[in-house]
Amino acid sequence: MITNPSAGSADPEALESGLAVLREHTSVEVAATEHPGELDGVLHRAGSRLIVVAGGDGSMHAVVAALHRRNELSGRVLGLLPLGTGNDFARGAGLPLDVEEAARVIAKGAPRPVDLLVDEVGEIVVNSAHVGLGAEAGKQGARWKPHLGRAGYAVGAVIAAVRPRVLRLRVEVDGAVVNDIDQPVLMVAIGNGSQVGGGLQLTPDADPGDGQADVMISRAVTPLARAAYAIRLGRGSHAEQDEVTTVRGGVVSVSGSDFWCSADGEVYGPERRRTWRIEPAAYQLLR
Repeated sequence: MITNPSAGSADPEALESGLAVLREHTSVEVAATEHPGELDGVLHRAGSRLIVVAGGDGSMHAVVAALHRRNELSGRVLGLLPLGTGNDFARGAGLPLDVEEAARVIAKGAPRPVDLLVDEVGEIVVNSAHVGLGAEAGKQGARWKPHLGRAGYAVGAVIAAVRPRVLRLRVEVDGAVVNDIDQPVLMVAIGNGSQVGGGLQLTPDADPGDGQADVMISRAVTPLARAAYAIRLGRGSHAEQDEVTTVRGGVVSVSGSDFWCSADGEVYGPERRRTWRIEPAAYQLLR
């Protein structure tokens, strides 16, 4: 069964090629959904059948969030056909980005446990959450993505970097303070997956199945430090910068001055406090 919460963004030819591979192995019912009510109806009809998400990070987020809200996620096996713009979760999970190859993984692959980030109000994060520059880039990138596709996030990042907002934040990981409000922050990233923005290695060591969240804190607030951070970020070596701290844990709390969050590309705020907790092996993914 294929659920596609963002049907309008999928490549019809790529979708059909993936379906053709799946149909060689099993019967397939295709359901395109436009809003949460339709998605709930599809999930209700699906029962215990395998659900394959055809889409990107937003589609995966929508399906996992709906199953979590319905208390039907635990022990569930999902498949993913990467038909999104960036496919960052698929990349971090080690799935092939070629749709036909991904379909073969679904047909013949083994289910492996996948973790989930859940905040104090029950909202979930499949791939990554950002505070600060990352969220501002997401806000700007959303405006450009319909016109530029994957490059929209890069444009948003450049715009946000021109006049970045420096934040005063307290960041705690498993109860230990790793940044206090006297240390200005450019951004904080909480990664279940390793990549954002169509392949940017924001938390490069993150593994969605290891039971830990990877936290990256950048204090590159001066113009020179920001420039160096941007260069290193593009190369994936930003963790080596003196102004960057990386740590891993199961519970991450961010509090302090008003901040915006981006969770799997969905931007919300302003917030004064947010806590994310890892739920190990929340569901299984064919990979």
